[in-house]
Amino acid sequence: MADSDSNKITREYFDSLLLQMRHIDSKPADTGIVLFGQTFDTPIATAALSHLNNTADNGMANMARGALMAGALCFSGMGETEEIRAMCRTGAKVIKIVKPHADNSVVFAKIREAEDEGAFGTGMDIDHAFGSNGEYDNVMGLPMRSKSLEEMRSFVNSTDLPFIVKGVLSVSDALKCLEIGAAGIIVSHHHGIMSSAVPPLYILPKIREAVGDRMTVFVDCCIESGMDAFKALALGADAVCTGRAIIPPLKENGAEGVRDKLLAMTGELKAVMSRTGFGMLKDIDDSVIVKRDF
Repeated sequence: MADSDSNKITREYFDSLLLQMRHIDSKPADTGIVLFGQTFDTPIATAALSHLNNTADNGMANMARGALMAGALCFSGMGETEEIRAMCRTGAKVIKIVKPHADNSVVFAKIREAEDEGAFGTGMDIDHAFGSNGEYDNVMGLPMRSKSLEEMRSFVNSTDLPFIVKGVLSVSDALKCLEIGAAGIIVSHHHGIMSSAVPPLYILPKIREAVGDRMTVFVDCCIESGMDAFKALALGADAVCTGRAIIPPLKENGAEGVRDKLLAMTGELKAVMSRTGFGMLKDIDDSVIVKRDF
């Protein structure tokens, strides 16, 4: 990997953050959380993955089913009507993330589709607007285009569902999402879509300071364990998304594999919370974080 590899940089930043322990007066922690009015057992959601049916039978529906069994929120990426329908029919709370299609009528249609199929929320993946050559991207034959603030506002205003903007990696974009009335953001560099991208955890405290408690903040990219989730929560996230970590268990054991992985990560998160003296998610702060300098 090159030194500019964003995933390598992100992983190294995660691993540079160490934790103090606080056992006196500590009790077993509670990982429950309320997101957009719904109670979940864990702040660890599945990421907005796509095309899992290419690698596992009923992959996307099984991901949703596994999230439901683990008491977790489920995000979904690009896919056809039948896919989001199958995911929502599992009973899982699914947030459909729409690509920034060049034709806004496609975006509005996808938002309506999410509503019609019973999705819990919707949103847009803004970081797929440009390709590596600096021109507008084309994803699986579908043309993409960057969106203006007013276009983003029109998407938010077109639905009563919570609207989540994915691909936020700056205070500037976070504040614009707040301005248009987005319910939340996902701080992410889309698994290294741009080299030398700042690690989400590095920019996260500045984003949290800027938006305060006025929107829900998720973190994506390199969330592989409950320890990773804890570090993100300590630095200002409300919840996190895990993607590649659930793909192997999904391939091996379907929905049960996803469930088991999410439960294991949540158990590790609970252990870290208990060992650092935080009884509830809302109590977690960065006072136990130590940046390695040795």
